[in-house]
Amino acid sequence: MNCISFSFLQPRLRWLMAWLLLLAAVPVVAETCKEAEEIDPATRSAIESTAKSFLGMSIGGDVAGLRATSIPSLAASFGGIEQAVFDNKDGLTGPAVVRKTYLLEVSGTAPVERAEFFCGVFGANGNTPNSAGFVLPNLAPGRYAAVIIDIHGPKGPYMLSEILQQLGGAWKLAGYYAKPGQVAGHDADWYAQKAREFKQKGQVHNAWFYFLEARDLVAPVPFMSTLKLDKLYDEAEQVKPGDMPTEGPVTTTMGARTVKLLAAFPIVVDDQVALVVRYQSSDISNTAQTFLDNTTLMKALVVRYPELRDGFSAIVVRAVAPDGQDYGTLLAMKDIK
Repeated sequence: MNCISFSFLQPRLRWLMAWLLLLAAVPVVAETCKEAEEIDPATRSAIESTAKSFLGMSIGGDVAGLRATSIPSLAASFGGIEQAVFDNKDGLTGPAVVRKTYLLEVSGTAPVERAEFFCGVFGANGNTPNSAGFVLPNLAPGRYAAVIIDIHGPKGPYMLSEILQQLGGAWKLAGYYAKPGQVAGHDADWYAQKAREFKQKGQVHNAWFYFLEARDLVAPVPFMSTLKLDKLYDEAEQVKPGDMPTEGPVTTTMGARTVKLLAAFPIVVDDQVALVVRYQSSDISNTAQTFLDNTTLMKALVVRYPELRDGFSAIVVRAVAPDGQDYGTLLAMKDIK
């Protein structure tokens, strides 16, 4: 008979006991998501009626009412929401339909560093056509809701996404995202198709920026994933340029200058797609010199990436000082020579 000595088992038993005690000491944290049909009718009705009331306040420009019904941390820093309301209130007028409602719940006693919610049925490769995911940092335990509302009004399709938090039995505004469903007269599918055409031509910079526009038009909120968003992300990754600030600042050579590019992204100017490029500047107090620096960088960008002429109607270059202030210059593409 083989014998096993107690001296052999003892270290392992001590390790096992310590591991079990550690597990017992760690608070159990769970994140759960329920879709609209899984939410009890009373809760769903309260969430959606609150979201619609916030839509009504937005249409009326009632930022004071929205602030009064927001969670304290949002109410204390409401400038961004106020600007979003005034920028988009005309587009929110018209027939509105709740597209999706999600109930997000976090248990535990401490904020979750990275709260992940999986809504619906996921497959082996992640999202399926009817699933969605949310990732929210430093989320305190509690009940939250995400409501996505589609509006079809005189300014075309619009989307309002609200994040709500239940406090004291009432649902409060915790996040606000309003955006048009079309940019420069085109929807996300158009931008995605143009991106694929640019890719086929080898114009990876144009392709990257147009994929960014397509994803932005599709995404209700920046911390949400769906199958369509995942596919657009994968396509964009295939053309992501290494010489552009796609994931942070990039130092590169433009003409005779070494420039630290801080950000680059598409925007709409006069109903046309323009490219914004932000770069680091040591001093912008001399505006005449900064204007010259900006236009010089524009010309260098177009020389280095001639494909930009096919993708954008204008370029906006913004010199950013160390204190964060910036000075911008816009030129139509036809005027950049």
